[in-house]
Amino acid sequence: MKTIKVIASLCLGLVTFAACNGDDDVNKDLEKPTISGTGIVASPIDCQQYKRGEILPVNYVFGDNQELGEYTLEVHNNFDHHNHEKHNVTCENDENKEPDKPWVYRKEFKIPSGKKSYTARHDIPIPNDIDLGDYHFMIYLTDAAGHMQTLPVSIKIIK
Repeated sequence: MKTIKVIASLCLGLVTFAACNGDDDVNKDLEKPTISGTGIVASPIDCQQYKRGEILPVNYVFGDNQELGEYTLEVHNNFDHHNHEKHNVTCENDENKEPDKPWVYRKEFKIPSGKKSYTARHDIPIPNDIDLGDYHFMIYLTDAAGHMQTLPVSIKIIK
C-alpha cells in the first residue's frame, strides 16, 4: 500500500510539473508584422514626386498575427542612390550630389495595445527650404514581440 501511495505521489508530481511547464512556444510570436496598401490607396509609393511646401500624405495598413507594437516614419536623402534591403525599384534618378540642406524627418508612433491591424494615416509637411532631389521614405514597423518589418519607398522632391 505504501508503494502505491509513493507511485501515486510521483505520478501526481509529474502531472503537476508537466502542467506548469507547458510549451511556451505554442503562443510565441514567430512572425514579422506586415506593411500593406491592400484595400486603401497607399501613399507614398515608389517614384512619386512632391513639391516643397506641400504635404506628403502617408497611408498604409499594418498587420500582425498576434499584436502590433510601434512604427517609425523617416525621410532621408538618396543623393548617392544607395539601396535598402528588399528594395529593387528603379526610378528616374537625378545625378549624384552632395547634400547642402537635405530633408531629415524621423518620428516614432506607438500603436494602441492589443491591435492586430492598424491603419497609419499622417500628413507630413515638406519644408520649403530643403534640397531638391531623390529621397527615401521609410517605414519601420515592430510588433509587440520585437520583430521588425521595413518598407523603403523612393520619392523625389521637385520645385
